[in-house]
Amino acid sequence: MTDHVEQLAADTIRVLAMDAVQRANSGHPGMPMGMADLATVLWAHFLVVDPDHPTWHDRDRFVVSNGHGSMLLYAMLHLAGFDVTLDDIRNFRRLGSPTPGHPERDPGRGIEMTTGPLGQGFSTAVGMALAETQLRHRLGDELVDHHTYVFCSDGDLMEGIASEAASLAGHWRLGRLVAVYDDNHISLEGPTSWTFTEDVAARFAAYGWATVTIDGHDHAAISHALTEAVADDTRPSLICARTHIGYGSPNKQDSAAAHGSPLGADEVALVREHLGWSLGPFEVPHEVYGFFRNAMDRGRQARSEWERRRDMHLGGSPDLAKAWAAHFDPAPVTVAAPAHDAGKSVATRVLSGEIIQSLAATRPDLLTGDGDLAASTRSPIDGVPAYGVDDRAGRNVRYGVREHAMGAIVNGITLHRGLRAFGSTFLMFSDYARPAVRLSALMDLPSIWVWTHDSIFLGEDGPTHQPIEHLAALRAIPHLWVWRPGTPGEVAAAWQSALNRLDGPSALILTRQGVPVPPADGAPEDMGRGGYVVRQGTDAVLVATGSERWVAIEAAELLEARGRSIRVVSMPCVEAYAAQDDDYKAAVLGDLPAASLESASTFGWAGVIGAGGLTIGIDQFGASAPWEVLAEHFGFTPEAVAARVDNWLG
Repeated sequence: MTDHVEQLAADTIRVLAMDAVQRANSGHPGMPMGMADLATVLWAHFLVVDPDHPTWHDRDRFVVSNGHGSMLLYAMLHLAGFDVTLDDIRNFRRLGSPTPGHPERDPGRGIEMTTGPLGQGFSTAVGMALAETQLRHRLGDELVDHHTYVFCSDGDLMEGIASEAASLAGHWRLGRLVAVYDDNHISLEGPTSWTFTEDVAARFAAYGWATVTIDGHDHAAISHALTEAVADDTRPSLICARTHIGYGSPNKQDSAAAHGSPLGADEVALVREHLGWSLGPFEVPHEVYGFFRNAMDRGRQARSEWERRRDMHLGGSPDLAKAWAAHFDPAPVTVAAPAHDAGKSVATRVLSGEIIQSLAATRPDLLTGDGDLAASTRSPIDGVPAYGVDDRAGRNVRYGVREHAMGAIVNGITLHRGLRAFGSTFLMFSDYARPAVRLSALMDLPSIWVWTHDSIFLGEDGPTHQPIEHLAALRAIPHLWVWRPGTPGEVAAAWQSALNRLDGPSALILTRQGVPVPPADGAPEDMGRGGYVVRQGTDAVLVATGSERWVAIEAAELLEARGRSIRVVSMPCVEAYAAQDDDYKAAVLGDLPAASLESASTFGWAGVIGAGGLTIGIDQFGASAPWEVLAEHFGFTPEAVAARVDNWLG
């Protein structure tokens, strides 16, 4: 039998959610009303968090993947004593409020990640759970011993990314991962029977998950299911909770009308009557505050005991203290360029692979990862095992052909803290990871992406594998720094920037084919600024990236013989260059006619070189042929570029 105050707590969540949505005249009341019992039991009896210290390292992680039901999270955080006030809830979906329509990452308020695009939160939680196992096996369960809980919806589980991530979670046997599925039989348009009739529990059982089906409004059943899930340390758990969307609404419960629209003033009044609720809007019974305050004492005590253990273990073991600092307070890196003879042709993916080996020795927090392309992306750390059931401390994460899930899991590992992860695949397949990449930028999360085979010059695999629009599309994502280096020094600068940058994600775009090593590689500090002069000139400036850097230099030399003085600027990172002061940018580009050179779409380059500049690129799909043949065919030889620039200058 449900305790009176515990039921009152669940009803408080329902009323706060419907009142906030009604006041905003916008939102999704149905999910919070339907999952209120699940949230109440979880937070009252299982979740280990401390509202006074919301970011302590060994807290449980709680993710609301069905982020349209954000008022569930905001109500829980408010009632539990986190920094979410009643005024914040009153201002739900208002400009400047910390309670936007979908949760936005704010660890200080207990919001672990930004959710809303369905499937992303569920899949990111898999990365959080992976990070917990990795750190627990490296640092010991006295310091790392927590669970990851994720609420998810039918929409989350319809998305393909969730299937990829669930498959990996089962394969890795992430026993500290508990997903609660809101099986309310309703999607935004209507009943799920229109589109979603599979046996979800059977699907997850086939992935290797422990599954159970319960009444999502029966507190005893919820508690029993969570107890069993927490006790199973060998398998992730899926609790399929049969709930009623809009629970308590006499006319809209169990209908799509409760999903994405306010209930309406008349229905809100009927809900109050149905629940026996006599308080006005945004009024909370004092005993509910007391109920959750007492529940949060569990987390306060756990955090205090953890700090005592931390101080004892780190104080008693210099090696453990050093390992802890290497994970949670790593020193900035200085990355040296790999040594190669001038004139030698080396692919930038090879240079990156060499740098990864050197970084592995000094950054034990670095995890690699690839989408079944390790030999192509040169991503693994040599001589160390892959992460898995047999080696939780393995540093090479094999994702298989699952680029969607890889992106979200990299975000989850990074969000967890203590590890720096990257995922690698061909640049063409960055499209599969794009939603996760965008979320990493929206969260200012320092995830790292390593994408190789960066242009038509990957050759014979042809247009299906040859990226054209991808650089422009990635550069369009705010806060994402896109590095396309062309020399050993530039690859080193890219890695150094990516690892030292903590306020946003970085992408390294690397070649399949070899590019010539220059006799002089430029100053590291200039490379790190994203754009710098590699050859002086006074008539015009030619800006190039990556594999076109050497082409621009040789084209400039050909033009010099024709009486043209061409400055060449290498711009491995447009975003890093844009962040420089005006004086530096004026010194680089000067007041000269400018042209750009890149074997990709020309879209966006006018913003760098000016509207009247010349853009040399490729605004069509490629072709299947050896890369040297393609360079001739599409005009990316020094001779062809020199002719274009000469004609442009008149």
